[in-house]
Amino acid sequence: MMDGNEKGSTDDKYVLFKQDDLFSESFPLMREIRRQGKLCDVTLKVEDHSFSAHRIVLSATIPYFYAMFTNNMAESRIKEITMKEIEPQALESLINFAYSGTVKIDSQNVQGLMVGASFLQLNKVRDACADFLISKFSAHNVLGIRFFADSLSCTHLVSAADKFIHQYFYLVAESDEFLTLTFEELIDLVRRDELNVPSEEKIFEACMRWVKHETGRTNLLPRVLANVRLPLLSPQFLADHVATEELIKTSHQCRDLVDEAKDCHLMPERRALVQSYRTRQRHCSAVGYIYAVGGLTKSGESVSTCEIYNPIKMQWTMGEPMSMLRSRVGVAVTGGKLYAFGGFNGTERLSTVEIYDRKLRKWSQGRSMMCKRSAVGVAALNDLVYVCGGYDGVTSLNTVECYNPKTDTWTSVAPMMRYRSAGGVAPLGQYIYALGGHDGLSIFDSVERYDPATNTWTKVKPMLNRRCRLGVATLNNKLYACGGYDGNTFLSSVEVYDPEKDMWKPVASMNVKRSRVALCANMGKLWAIGGYNGESNLMSMEIYCPEMDTWVFDAPMCAHGGGVGVGVLPMP
Repeated sequence: MMDGNEKGSTDDKYVLFKQDDLFSESFPLMREIRRQGKLCDVTLKVEDHSFSAHRIVLSATIPYFYAMFTNNMAESRIKEITMKEIEPQALESLINFAYSGTVKIDSQNVQGLMVGASFLQLNKVRDACADFLISKFSAHNVLGIRFFADSLSCTHLVSAADKFIHQYFYLVAESDEFLTLTFEELIDLVRRDELNVPSEEKIFEACMRWVKHETGRTNLLPRVLANVRLPLLSPQFLADHVATEELIKTSHQCRDLVDEAKDCHLMPERRALVQSYRTRQRHCSAVGYIYAVGGLTKSGESVSTCEIYNPIKMQWTMGEPMSMLRSRVGVAVTGGKLYAFGGFNGTERLSTVEIYDRKLRKWSQGRSMMCKRSAVGVAALNDLVYVCGGYDGVTSLNTVECYNPKTDTWTSVAPMMRYRSAGGVAPLGQYIYALGGHDGLSIFDSVERYDPATNTWTKVKPMLNRRCRLGVATLNNKLYACGGYDGNTFLSSVEVYDPEKDMWKPVASMNVKRSRVALCANMGKLWAIGGYNGESNLMSMEIYCPEMDTWVFDAPMCAHGGGVGVGVLPMP
């Protein structure tokens, strides 16, 4: 016989049984009970449709009905409930969802379903509808989808639509939906910094098309034109296309805006008087193929190789090689074509130029430069290409040549203040900046900028570090300088210049020391490619995210050993 203590310890023991499939088996049974019309205690009516259901199931699965049936509302006690804010087909689908956990989303029902899901507070269904709409984005429907998303306060869909509009504005602007925008909607759109356009010409042309679509919009032209960044247009386009537009010629206010833009080119000192947003470059984050051309093998020999990086697939593929070996080559992109200037073929410095046409997948010979140049800095601005400094085999150069692709001609412009070989050159705003480099004796931290409107170079704030063989690129209206060599150390450090503050500041260093590094901007990020770390030529690549201030590695090149020139051609 057990005593009390023994009996108590035995009674305290128990087994916890759990049937894992109870809920998964119960809901199909409840769905069948509803199909048979049994135990239903509520009827939902929409227009001339009625749907029977169980309050307990609706309350447990749909937040809207939980609030209705558990908070002593009148509807919690009546048999029939009339609903007005939802389509019958959508309500039927969502009641079925309450019993099954599945719902079919297609192009015909997605908007009604999303409205219904938003009303019933089925957030996961609403988000699934939003994702479906995102997958259906096109230049011809994205503005309408964005308006729809905004009416439902669906920030996820609004944000995705905005990104698509920014990325493909040049296509969206050609759609019928664009022409039906209200004045307020048009202005909200064209004022955005994020619009991805090859030049402000596309914004101007889109606005003129909108104005001309309806005769009643003519009186709005001055207000529309005030939101186009006319000072960013080239002087040629201003003279040939803007000033000659009949609607602009007959408007005093429009002519004043055009004159203001011309003054910005003729009298640069007046730029500060123009409202800042009209002279501010747009922050494009276009997706482009990265072309790495020329450079070196791991053993240091010059190559003609061309590799192409697809940032969507995150892989490199081989492209058509150039006709000549070129290391220390200057690369620029303008007019949808990629240009390779000068370089070193292993024996001599080059003055020759090669041009890559993506549509033909073919390199062709361009008009040669006036001087032989390797370790040269190159930048494109307003449909022209500026080739600055470099080394001709005897001395570092301060001369600058300007190439006009439309006329296939070279002209000399004002020389730099310094002789710069292995410097960095990039456009920023309406200027060309030349950074660092060396003259054969000293390595520089100095920076100067060229104003094409006045054909003059002026000093600006020097970098925080001396750098030659550095990488330079423009992103978000700022100038980045990375890596290089300071005379003692191969560098991984990076710094950024803000022209509005005239100030340099350090940002996160690269993961690897990189001299002879190529730097480019793509998809709102910086891509540092190849280089030399003091011991070997590099095939590696890393990406800088300005929002996170971090560098991460990505796929290395497959054929180059560093020292490449890079350019970005937008994806078609």
